[in-house]
Amino acid sequence: MTINKGLLAVVENEPNFSNQALENAIAELKLGWVIKSSDLDTAIQNNTVLTTSQKNDLKNDINNLPHLNLGRVFGDLLRHTNSIIDGSIIPGDPNILTGDQGQGSFLEILQNVQTIQVLIPELYGVSALGKTRTVNDHLGTLNNVFLETTDSSAPVFTSLKEGVTSITNAGLPTETALETAIDNLRTFINSVVADSTDFQQTLDTFATAVATAQTNFNTALASEPYLTFRTKLVDATEAINNQVALENSNVSGIRTYVDTLSNSVIYTSLAGDKDIRKLLARVSQNADWRSYFNDYEANQSNLNPLYTTNTDSDKSAVIAQVLAQSGLPDVTDYLDYQSVANKAKRDARIDTANYDRYTVEQQIIKSCEQLGITTANRNINSLSSVLLRNMNQFDRDEIARRLDLNESTNTLS
Repeated sequence: MTINKGLLAVVENEPNFSNQALENAIAELKLGWVIKSSDLDTAIQNNTVLTTSQKNDLKNDINNLPHLNLGRVFGDLLRHTNSIIDGSIIPGDPNILTGDQGQGSFLEILQNVQTIQVLIPELYGVSALGKTRTVNDHLGTLNNVFLETTDSSAPVFTSLKEGVTSITNAGLPTETALETAIDNLRTFINSVVADSTDFQQTLDTFATAVATAQTNFNTALASEPYLTFRTKLVDATEAINNQVALENSNVSGIRTYVDTLSNSVIYTSLAGDKDIRKLLARVSQNADWRSYFNDYEANQSNLNPLYTTNTDSDKSAVIAQVLAQSGLPDVTDYLDYQSVANKAKRDARIDTANYDRYTVEQQIIKSCEQLGITTANRNINSLSSVLLRNMNQFDRDEIARRLDLNESTNTLS
């Protein structure tokens, strides 16, 4: 049910979605060499002279130690979240006739993520977490995943800030050297103009200087008290890059994934039609598919809400409940020979052909013989008692068997 309070404000205004909260959080991490590294990443990204290939080569050259090249990490993170908000993370299929690029939208992504949360439990019997498809597995970078934690560990950005702050406060000469190398490269990139010639060698020289300075800086952090903080940088960088990679994989292919889930729901809904069920089993080349549709009717007959139980400990209670609802045991007095004999006639294990020729006592004896109950040296009281116990136990065993079939049919496999 829609909440009306505040609804007009939602309808009459644009949401203005942005990654501003993430930008603000990253801004607090821009200290010391990280500021320089971020400015360099921006200069490379915005340069209109360098080709895409030159930019990529340059980025790779200075990314020899990603945990010290945090400007690139943050730049990629912000560009990634922007691509989610504008939908360009889903490349789509451009339409030449209409000019529509076919890329996604943030709303489409949200709708598909919600659909996934519903369909995964239905089809797989596990939560979306079990398939690495939770909301945060798609949109965690926008949902403060780096600022919050579900356990006692520090959030990624908290740990990262501690590492950057502590290292920056140390005032190491190797950090100063790295900042100088970064400034030199950025200044050169900003000075390149469209009619520049033969600048590649100079560009490579400045890039090598940055990579070398990062290596020297990394070496200076290889022992305590700096090693602990360097480890925080390494772990945080890995966490950020892994999250971005996960989201990129999940969201860029979300249309195909949702289609696959939705198609599975549709196919299984068709199984209710006997003729279509036969057709699907015949045209499928997958053995598991054929089994599902061929065995559908038999498995459906095994389903009974009466036999549904949550845990193994409930089975005995369910059996007792079903027996009671079925009017079982229908005979409790073994001295009531006629009732015992009549129950034997209803037992599927006993062939009662021509039983009307025999006396009640003979019917009990012959029933015992068919069930493998020893009759020698036993009087009719004893035989009736053993036979009745056997048949009542069979009733319980049959209910237990049906319960197991129901549970098996209800278990995803």
